[in-house]
Amino acid sequence: MEIYLIIIISLLFSAFFSGMEIAYISSNKLRFELEKSQSHATDFFLSIFYRYPEQFITTTLVGNNIALVIFSIMTAQLMHPLLLTVTSSDLFITLIETALATAFILLAGEYIPKIIFRSNPNLWLRIFSPLFFLFYIVLYPISKISVWVSIFLLRTVGVKVNSKHHHVFSRIDLDHLIQESIDHQDDEQDLDTEVKIFQNALDFSSVKLRDCMVPRTEIVAIDEAEASLQQLKQLFIETGHSKILIYKNNIDSIIGSIHSSEMLRHPDSWTEHVNDVPIVPETMQANKLMKLFNQQKKSIAVVVDEYGGTAGIVTLEDILEEIFGEIEDEHDRSGLIAKKLENGDYVLSGRMEIDQVNELFDLGIPESDEYSTIAGFILSHYQNLPKANETIKVMHFTFRILKVENNRIDLVKLTLN
Repeated sequence: MEIYLIIIISLLFSAFFSGMEIAYISSNKLRFELEKSQSHATDFFLSIFYRYPEQFITTTLVGNNIALVIFSIMTAQLMHPLLLTVTSSDLFITLIETALATAFILLAGEYIPKIIFRSNPNLWLRIFSPLFFLFYIVLYPISKISVWVSIFLLRTVGVKVNSKHHHVFSRIDLDHLIQESIDHQDDEQDLDTEVKIFQNALDFSSVKLRDCMVPRTEIVAIDEAEASLQQLKQLFIETGHSKILIYKNNIDSIIGSIHSSEMLRHPDSWTEHVNDVPIVPETMQANKLMKLFNQQKKSIAVVVDEYGGTAGIVTLEDILEEIFGEIEDEHDRSGLIAKKLENGDYVLSGRMEIDQVNELFDLGIPESDEYSTIAGFILSHYQNLPKANETIKVMHFTFRILKVENNRIDLVKLTLN
């Protein structure tokens, strides 16, 4: 009976150390710091664990190995007499003992505890931190020697090891914290604005200008040589913009922008008050352009493609919308349609962003770096410019082209198959 008890206890300790290891690796350090102000009794233990990560991991490994050695020895003593009644082959007995012990260890000592502890790592760390701290102290000499030996061996083979630890939070910690807040919301509409902004801010570094620019076909501009003062005034009135881009000969040669106030102050010499605009590649990161705007005191830039042609324009408002969401301003794309019909179909503007459509109707349309709009999604699969009333099937989506204008898809009807 005693041998059974030792086997069970050693297996439980193996599960405990394996679970604590995965809980520590999966835990969110930022959440711990936020909850720390709530004065949990376990804060002292967790602070030590996070301050010395190598010591913590080494303790789990040493404790787990000790438990596994005891489990293996006791299992062999228990099974050996039983297997002798079946065969006298030492090799066969050893193989059977090894196979059964390994199966028990993998299932009960590794797989199950790691699934359980990973489900809520911060909680399990708090619950078992007092017990683990006891082993942390008892096994400290062995663990410390193991850490020193490991560092020595790593340095011997040329691997630099920094023994000083700085308790900092990674982007992953922040992302995990925000994702937990999102997952705990039953309705996405109830999600706090601050959480959405925080999530957008974390993703902002990966946003390229091609993802937020106003496309070439929607640029409002006028030729410097052909534009009269009256035409420029009329363009300001019709568009409602405060700035109009000025180009020379064609849209690929934008020379700057004119503000309506400058035009009114200098009606006879407005061409002399055209301000330069930054020319930036479409692969440029949005956060870098924001810094450029701040440095040059600009609010609009021309985006060019790899061949030097004008691909679109980006305003400061376009960039800020990537963080704060939609901002109503003069360059917003008005008149975009996105509605669900009574029969379950959808009518969508070709310029509608796919992420916005998915957020509105939960359609699950695949997103890609190659396109960002409904029209882009269709063209990436169809490879040709479709005609009005043409039907295109992509995966389980059927698009009927309702309107094509100026070589672009303006309006489509979407049917889910």
